[in-house]
Amino acid sequence: MHHFIFPSQDTWVSSGSSNITGESFKDQNFGRDQILEVKKEFFNNSFDHQTRALVNFSGTEFTELSKSVSDGTIASDAKYFLRLYEAEGNAEMTEEYTLAIQPISQSWTEGTGKFGDNPKNTNGCSWENRLNPIGGTATAWDFAGIDNNHDNGPAILGDEFGNIFSQSTQAFSNESPDVNVEVTDMVNMWLEGRKENYGMVVRFNGASETDTTTFGHLKFFSRNTHTIFSPRLEVRWDDHTACSGSNTGSLNELTMSGLADNFLYMQGLRESYKVGERVKFRVGARKRYIQKTFSNSVQTVTGSFITEGSGSYAIKDVATDEFIVPFEDNEDTSYTKLSCDSNSNYFIQYLDGFYPDRVYKILLKLKYDDGQEQVFDDDFEFIVKRK
Repeated sequence: MHHFIFPSQDTWVSSGSSNITGESFKDQNFGRDQILEVKKEFFNNSFDHQTRALVNFSGTEFTELSKSVSDGTIASDAKYFLRLYEAEGNAEMTEEYTLAIQPISQSWTEGTGKFGDNPKNTNGCSWENRLNPIGGTATAWDFAGIDNNHDNGPAILGDEFGNIFSQSTQAFSNESPDVNVEVTDMVNMWLEGRKENYGMVVRFNGASETDTTTFGHLKFFSRNTHTIFSPRLEVRWDDHTACSGSNTGSLNELTMSGLADNFLYMQGLRESYKVGERVKFRVGARKRYIQKTFSNSVQTVTGSFITEGSGSYAIKDVATDEFIVPFEDNEDTSYTKLSCDSNSNYFIQYLDGFYPDRVYKILLKLKYDDGQEQVFDDDFEFIVKRK
């Protein structure tokens, strides 16, 4: 199962100033930008300043997630991943670099500013302040008893010795800068109430954030984007029911030798579903060609089921051809394996993380005993409608 929740807030902050006018960016807010920037700026071949992105998932959707974990709807051993999607304009990248994702220690306000505002907008969080209301007093980040990075931007959750309570990293080497990093320890820290959830900061890792050998202008879509690539917290867990024993009822097991010619199809797929539905999608399985037989007795038709671990599913956005739910059917993960009951194979998908008024396509895959794989891409499409 893949389940998605979206940010309640996000922004980016800058530690520098304009090399043309000298105006500081440290108190400037970029909360309404469609892009989150994580970059290192150089001037006259020397490091000048860095920026960081802040993302917070502590809204209503996170509260519902917590309830679902508590009542067992979502497995207690679920894994959590931060997803950020590359926007155009990335530049000056070194071949290898590492990003760090760390918990923020205090509440902050997204704000209403944009990078191009003139005069600059300081309403909201910035490198210096965690909030700065219009007509009110700015509140600076407080580092007392938290960490030892007193002049280093948003306060990261740690102790007075600089030990960070939770950190995830993702290393990149000549690849897409899309962030897909596990943050399970951090999220569990929040779900279990050990620390308050104020979101996470994304930055270049350690000393590479200010050194002269790592370069990068990274741009990711923010929650204010007009695309489908908003940041998201992705929850993955194994919810499949084994295709074996009494679960299969009177169904016949599909032959999975490499010589078999099998066919998978969707049963009862509706043209549309609503955002928030939790749908049991049914999958039919049979030999592609069924031999005719003749008998004087009454025949009963019995369906087939796919051998445990041999069937899986994926879901794509038709317009972008991007996987919303990718195939994950290796020995270590069971996030998209097909389940089985006495009626057919099936999978359950939550649609509360799907964008409305878009067309999605289901793909099915068989893995044969001899290692062959067969993907069924037969326009099994549906639309997600608004409630």
